[in-house]
Amino acid sequence: MPKYQDELDAVLRALADPTRRAVVERLARSPAVVSDLAAPFSMALPSLMQHLRVLENAGLVTSEKHGRVRTVSLRPGALDVLHLWLDEQRTPAERHADRLGIHLTRANAKDT
Repeated sequence: MPKYQDELDAVLRALADPTRRAVVERLARSPAVVSDLAAPFSMALPSLMQHLRVLENAGLVTSEKHGRVRTVSLRPGALDVLHLWLDEQRTPAERHADRLGIHLTRANAKDT
């Protein structure tokens, strides 16, 4: 079992909810204040705050409060654990095909 299993489980649980995935997609563009994040959803602000808490506990987002305004940001590298796990799940055949593709690309570049 990988050393990062607990972190992976937390990230996957957090991303299992469509609202939280939408928030992560929005934050991938830029940080946002909570009221802007809440705008597209038909839910009370405390409900959205619960979603943000789940994302923060999973290490996906961070937040800062300046006066009455809370700004939420996607944590840099937050999704790296998913990339690592997915890469480990790839079959040897896929890895060989990737290497073959790289070789063919390089060979074509030399010929031109």
